[in-house]
Amino acid sequence: MDAANEGDLELRLRRMGLDLITCKQVDEKTASFAAGGKITRPDLINFCCDMEQMNRSGIPLIDGLRDLRDTVDSPRFREVLTVMTEDMEGGKVMSQCLAAHPEVFDNVFVSLVKAGEQTGRMAEVFENLVSSLKWQDELVSQTKRLLIYPAMVLVVVIAVVVFLLMFLVPQVVGLLKTMGVALPVQTKVLIFASNVVIAYWPIVFGAPALAAIVLVFVVRGNPAVAYLWDYTKLHLPLTGPILQKIILARFANFFALMYQSGITVLDAIRTGEEIVGNRVMADGLMRAGQQISAGESLTEAFRNLGLFPPLVIRMLHVGETTGALDTALNNINYFYTRDVRESVDKALKLLEPSLTLGLGVVLALIMWSVLSPVYDILGKLKF
Repeated sequence: MDAANEGDLELRLRRMGLDLITCKQVDEKTASFAAGGKITRPDLINFCCDMEQMNRSGIPLIDGLRDLRDTVDSPRFREVLTVMTEDMEGGKVMSQCLAAHPEVFDNVFVSLVKAGEQTGRMAEVFENLVSSLKWQDELVSQTKRLLIYPAMVLVVVIAVVVFLLMFLVPQVVGLLKTMGVALPVQTKVLIFASNVVIAYWPIVFGAPALAAIVLVFVVRGNPAVAYLWDYTKLHLPLTGPILQKIILARFANFFALMYQSGITVLDAIRTGEEIVGNRVMADGLMRAGQQISAGESLTEAFRNLGLFPPLVIRMLHVGETTGALDTALNNINYFYTRDVRESVDKALKLLEPSLTLGLGVVLALIMWSVLSPVYDILGKLKF
């Protein structure tokens, strides 16, 4: 249980009808693991669904939190709801209670709930949050599905190549040396690669892992390198366009949610800088916000970014002109969501045969390099 000190812990337990027998302070990671681990996105979806129904039914929020606390399955989430209930009993509003748990409720979540409190549209806010979280969950599952097969094929290819280079090739080389056969170029290259892998296998296998670790630390510690890394991810041949569409769909979705909830355009853009998860995109949104502050229209500012296609810019222009900007943003979200789904499906259909073909080509080259001298020997034999 979260508590400031032993006295606070005893008071919280007494409110739950329990007595403190003994306690021990632990660090945050240990406490999270002992309390049931990380709170998942499905937990948040269920929470938003329940809060939406309670708001539409007229049930007071504090009573709803008590009911959720008693029925939620996750021990960790039950602990968070217990603290939130006590904070609301102490006079805090829902957004303040949510903001006290940034590891569970991010800045966008808190901002939307706060806007719902100010506009009296809490039910609509939670309904939109449910849709948004479900879309994120679907997007994550699509991304995992896109990466699982390539990862498995890559592991198989590496394992097969290493096995051939470390075990099969040395045996064949020994046989060829005893026969005194002149080796072709491709076989010499394969033997060289086999010798390198056998003699320097710690470097061969450790260097990529070490390079990845160094890259992670450099990206986290150097803003310029982090910016360059985000730029590179957006411009990769296959995954770059898909990633850019995912980011723009997420931004349009949250922008529409915040605009519908009464948050101003500039505040929504500032919040959007935090949720896009890419420094290049965040920098573009910051420049767009500066241009809007200087008097440019939303459409012109977004056109100047060069991130949105002409169709999206036209949607924004129509929405801004007619006063239905939220509808235009929802259309943009639908446009990119559909585009991302189609792009992922196409990438999956193209990736699977491509990787299978690549595996076949690699194995064929290795077997050709190994067996071509053997065939030469067999061709010279006289029966």
